[in-house]
Amino acid sequence: MRSEENDGINMELVRIQKIIADSGYCSRRKAEQLIADGEVKLNGHPVKLGDKADPRNDLITVCGEKISAEPTALRYIKLYKPRGYVTTMSDELGRKSVTELLNGIEERVYPIGRLDRDSEGLLLLTNDGQLANDIMHPRKHIAKVYRVTVAEKVSEDMINTLMAGVEIEENVMTAPCVVTVVTDEPERTVLEFTIYEGKNRQIRRMCEAVGLTVKRLRRTSVGGIKLGMLRPGTYADLTDQELRTLRSAIGGTNPSKRPKGGKRR
Repeated sequence: MRSEENDGINMELVRIQKIIADSGYCSRRKAEQLIADGEVKLNGHPVKLGDKADPRNDLITVCGEKISAEPTALRYIKLYKPRGYVTTMSDELGRKSVTELLNGIEERVYPIGRLDRDSEGLLLLTNDGQLANDIMHPRKHIAKVYRVTVAEKVSEDMINTLMAGVEIEENVMTAPCVVTVVTDEPERTVLEFTIYEGKNRQIRRMCEAVGLTVKRLRRTSVGGIKLGMLRPGTYADLTDQELRTLRSAIGGTNPSKRPKGGKRR
């Protein structure tokens, strides 16, 4: 355990997962996982969750890479993830990653949450660890909107069941949500889901639970940030207004440093 004094000089010790997140390396949640996996060292020694360090004077490494305590230029990006891409930063199976779509971005940004390989639509990326942690935190109840095309005709009972919550695995129920019918045609139905949680493949599993087959799933909004005019595979920095909207959704305040922005691909 580290002492908070060194040669009579007080040091401000900070939890190591926060130092990693503030550096822009990854989100705080991911940093906690890396610590649990033994990938983080403090001055050459493995650390455990809850350990603290002096970000100015201690050496912290993640997977052998030194973590900088210098302030990082914050970046907030929205990307239209096409189908066929995974949202991990790298993939051991050699599948296409969304990082391949981020040409021209110098900062190390990472996805906030996930969108499965067969789904498409809005994906937010940042190097702001605190913001990412806030958006993903279950207690924040950030609204996410999906446009879902299913093969079957959807009954009113199905809609009511989906909205009330369904069991997607043993003892795992989804929270109440909003489901509306957008298009009702003989061979397909288009639904709009608004959910406030983020269980793995949640929309698909909800549909399966009531006997619906998902043909297309597209996320159109997260925390009030909309896909807008983005085309598949393109990205844009969040505008100041979009960032205010997102921070309002999580109940946060504006950052002390202005983000880089205005660039569109």
